[in-house]
Amino acid sequence: MTDGEGAAEKLDILQQLFEVLDALNRVSHGLRSSCHSPDSDSSAIRALAELRAASNSMFSANRHMVSLSQHFSELIELVQELHKSKPTGHGLKSFLIRRMKSHEISRLSATIESELQNWIDRETVLTLTETVAEMRFSRKPSSNLSPSDEDQLFVKMTALQNRLSREFDMNLQDLLLKSGIFSELEWVLCNPRFSKRIREQAAITIKELVLYNKNVFVGLILVGGSVKALVSMSFLCSLQVLSSLIKAIKSPLVDEIESCGGILKIIGFLSSDDLEMRIMAMNCAMEIGYYGRKEAVEALINGGLIKKLVELQRSELGGDSIEMKNLESHPFASCVGRFAVQLEVGEGLRQREKRAFKQQILKKVREACVSDAEFATIVAEVLWGSSPW
Repeated sequence: MTDGEGAAEKLDILQQLFEVLDALNRVSHGLRSSCHSPDSDSSAIRALAELRAASNSMFSANRHMVSLSQHFSELIELVQELHKSKPTGHGLKSFLIRRMKSHEISRLSATIESELQNWIDRETVLTLTETVAEMRFSRKPSSNLSPSDEDQLFVKMTALQNRLSREFDMNLQDLLLKSGIFSELEWVLCNPRFSKRIREQAAITIKELVLYNKNVFVGLILVGGSVKALVSMSFLCSLQVLSSLIKAIKSPLVDEIESCGGILKIIGFLSSDDLEMRIMAMNCAMEIGYYGRKEAVEALINGGLIKKLVELQRSELGGDSIEMKNLESHPFASCVGRFAVQLEVGEGLRQREKRAFKQQILKKVREACVSDAEFATIVAEVLWGSSPW
């Protein structure tokens, strides 16, 4: 069996496991309902039997999953016993027996669901880690990946993203740390030989790792090359990921963006031909203004941000109305005043620094404006916007 065939087989097994877990959730819900409606026990038994038959060969072929097969058998026996103990009257003994068996069914169903989910988590993380590691240490350059190889890598990263977007689980957390998945994904993100599609997917997966547990993964993203790669990729997706990370990590991430020259690149994206890129670059600049410390804000202002914002506000998508209802059709409306507000209410600057930067903003506005009327309008918005709420 080739590496590609082995990877495809693992993906098939994962898909089957997902289907089994989904079916078990539906059956478990039916079982809980059957505790109050004894006539529905038989349908639950049939569903369980079909589920066990469908998954039996997969479970028995893997020694790690033998216990799951045993649990399924026990669950079917319990449901059958519950069905046989269907009360003919309202006796206390019959009621208590059914209650005890129902409780045991719920407990065993939960055990099976937990074991299945743990197995899926393990396969999701390890298959992705192994795939990237094989690419990393293979003599075959990533630029020579076949479309099917890329598709499998894309699917595996997507599967991990979907899992990370759900509830926190300590077993999964331990697995993520032991697998070294972060460094493998960072290698993909920082490797320009991968396609845009794959690097974007790696960026999104890294973001989901950080959001899954900031206490663990923030340090890794700050000491690695992820931030520099994100600001240099010039993709809309990378700016979106950067925006999410700024909100999650705040000042430490802004410091890292500033130290790697990322602020000037973000300002440069304000001149992009792509409207969405310009909007996202402005959003990043606004967030840097909110969370950034003195050095970062200085880099924004000295890097020509105010001039670019004045130009954007002057454009047909700008204007001098800061009302939120106008921002969808005019995303750059009052953007200079909005930036001033971000600095005023933000977390990164001291009060005296905020006052000093407001004066610098007004000076830069004067230099950028083409008329006294434009200058008066923007100054009024800056002064009004930075007043107490």
